[in-house]
Amino acid sequence: MKLEIMPKQRTLEAEQREEAMEMSGLELWKHEKPPKIFPMPPPLPPLLAAAACDDGTLVPPLNFAMVDDGIYRSGFPAAANFRFLKSLNLRSIVYLCPEPYPETNKEFLEKSGIKLHQFGIEGRKEPFVEIPDEKIREALKVVLDVRNQPLLIHCKRGKHRTGCVVGCMRKLHKWCLSSVFDEYQRFAAAKVRSTDLRFMELFDVSSLKHLTNSHC
Repeated sequence: MKLEIMPKQRTLEAEQREEAMEMSGLELWKHEKPPKIFPMPPPLPPLLAAAACDDGTLVPPLNFAMVDDGIYRSGFPAAANFRFLKSLNLRSIVYLCPEPYPETNKEFLEKSGIKLHQFGIEGRKEPFVEIPDEKIREALKVVLDVRNQPLLIHCKRGKHRTGCVVGCMRKLHKWCLSSVFDEYQRFAAAKVRSTDLRFMELFDVSSLKHLTNSHC
C-alpha cells in the first residue's frame, strides 16, 4: 500500500532540511580561521624619507630618460639625484632656464668635473610663449658635439624647453613629425603647448645638417 505525503508535511520537511543545512554551514564557519589583514606601513616622515636616499640608492631626476647614446634629458636635478648623475659620467649639462644655477648644483658640477652650458629660455605660458630660435640652435650645437658627451639636457620640469630641443634634434635626425610630436607629448602629458609643436614643425634644420656627422 502506497502512502501519500500531504502537501503540508512536504513543506515542513523542506523547512527542516534547510534549517539543518544552515546550522551545518554556521558550524563550519565557526571553525574557519579569520583572514589575516596586513596593514600598510605608515609613510616616512620627510627627514627620514630624505635620509633613505643616503643608503646608496640611485635616484634619477624628474622625467629622466635616455635620448640617444651619451645624451640624456630630465627635469631640474635635486641634491638627491647627484649620486645618480655621478653614475652617468657626465661631461656636460645643458641648462635651458634663465635663472642662475643653484650654488649646491654648481658645487656638485665642479667636484665632478662637469661643464655647465646655460641657454636662458623663458618658461612662459601660452599665449605669451616666444621660443628663441637662435638659442635652440646654439644648444643643439653643444648637444651634438661628441666632445661634450655624455651630457644631460634639462630645464625646470623636463617638458617644454627640453622637449623643443630634443624635438628639433629628432627632426635633424630625420624623424617623421608624428614621431617627434609623440615623444614630446609623452613628457608634456596634459600640458602640451601648441606653440611648441608649431615651433618644431617650422624649425629649419638645413643649417645644422653638418652637425649630424660629428654625432655619429
